[in-house]
Amino acid sequence: MNPVAKTTAGKVEGFQKDGLNVFLGIPFAAPPVGERRWLPPEPLQPWSGVKETGAFGPAAPQIIAPPNSQSPLQTGFKVDTSLGTQPAANEDCLYLNVWTPGLDNARRPVMFWIHGGGFTGGSGSSPMYDGGVFAGRDDVVVVTINYRVNVFGFLRLNEVTGGRIPSSGNEGMLDQLAALKWVRDNISAFGGDPGNVTIFGESAGGGSVGALLGMSAAKGLFHKAISQSGSAHFLNQRDEASQYAEYFLGILGISGSDVDALRALTMEQVLRTYVKTLPAPKGIRGPLPVIDGRIFSELPIDSIKAGSADGIPVMAGTLSDEWRLWQVMDPAIVDLVEGHMFGRFRRMMPSWDMTETVEAYQRVLTGRGVSTTPTEIFLAVMTARMFWIPTTRMLEAQVSRGNPGYCYLLNWKSPLGDGMFGACHAMDLGFLWGAHGTEFFGSGPVADALSSNMQDAWLAFARTGDPSCQGLGKWPVYGDRRETMILGKKCGVEEAPLEEERLIWDSAPDSVFRWG
Repeated sequence: MNPVAKTTAGKVEGFQKDGLNVFLGIPFAAPPVGERRWLPPEPLQPWSGVKETGAFGPAAPQIIAPPNSQSPLQTGFKVDTSLGTQPAANEDCLYLNVWTPGLDNARRPVMFWIHGGGFTGGSGSSPMYDGGVFAGRDDVVVVTINYRVNVFGFLRLNEVTGGRIPSSGNEGMLDQLAALKWVRDNISAFGGDPGNVTIFGESAGGGSVGALLGMSAAKGLFHKAISQSGSAHFLNQRDEASQYAEYFLGILGISGSDVDALRALTMEQVLRTYVKTLPAPKGIRGPLPVIDGRIFSELPIDSIKAGSADGIPVMAGTLSDEWRLWQVMDPAIVDLVEGHMFGRFRRMMPSWDMTETVEAYQRVLTGRGVSTTPTEIFLAVMTARMFWIPTTRMLEAQVSRGNPGYCYLLNWKSPLGDGMFGACHAMDLGFLWGAHGTEFFGSGPVADALSSNMQDAWLAFARTGDPSCQGLGKWPVYGDRRETMILGKKCGVEEAPLEEERLIWDSAPDSVFRWG
């Protein structure tokens, strides 16, 4: 007999797999379609009877790469048809998924996963994110979610439409907030504890964790946080978001006053126009969460410094070669010359003179025995600027207020392409979700041990707020000695890894670490 749970909107029926109760495609907000496009999520309309939730709901509208253009991350992944087929994109996309060992009163820790994808794509139904990996390993409830991305979730239209479509540019973040409220109101019916919720995410999901730590409306909806390759530094300013909206409507050829024409656009027309804005012209930043003065009044890092995340244990980390993944998407990096390197830096960090920074990296790389070509310098600078330094600053801000913070650095290198990827962005996903064993991630007993250790640490943190576990031993709090857990072929605690790089950026303002 299939499991049935009662939510505030009505009953849902899932299925059983490997001893777990699985519910896929549970709606957590009204479909953001028609006049709801570009507006905050609205409450669900209750239903009668029992809704079947045996297949994933649609993914948020996004650009789907054709099968012949798979990235290394996708290689070797197959859809588990017993968990429902992977759906096509649709504006009716606000669905979440639950894996639970029991529909009882056990009040299990809840792990709430926020997918990555650069705020442009991704979904909670990716074959990678099988919540049964965690729920089956320990007695926890796992939730994965969708949220609106790209111009459907982060397009500020308030100014350009004269308030006729009052979107803030944070609708995708408000989707996450709505999903957290659903967990608060419903997860006890799935055997979970609404008073012990851990948010965790990678890349844009890690950035979402950082943003939620600084969002006052999210206070009390989660109790622990894990940011993987994310930051709390990246939001757009309101005028930047409005400038992009003007550019977007200009390409559409639609006036901001013609709200009916905007709402009449098909999903495909909106996406095609979005593609035409890529890459945006110099000086125009693409759609991201926005400092709008209401949902976000400042960068999340500044809110964290002021105490927005007090009382919340935070675990955060990065990979040692994050930016090497972008060599696949930006082949020009491989043959970068010095002039082009400095040109890129000027566009990204117009207020920061990179001359001394580049000279410092030449010394650091030489000391490591790494060539000091513009390509190697660029990769090292971008890894630090986008990931390592923002992560350490977020942890510093949190622990300086007496809150527990834990740091990690993953240095496992991909064997693919003769090691060209190193420990690149997203390498942690395969090990965390037990999806390694492919050519990209690597296989064997050492890889299996790393995966087990990571899963146990994440589970321990979700249960107690401390990631110490049997396989890794004691994981100390990040303090004055910058104690960091190294995750790789050899795992263990090091004090102040990459300290010479951190010192290079020590005087840089937080604005230098904005994404872009």
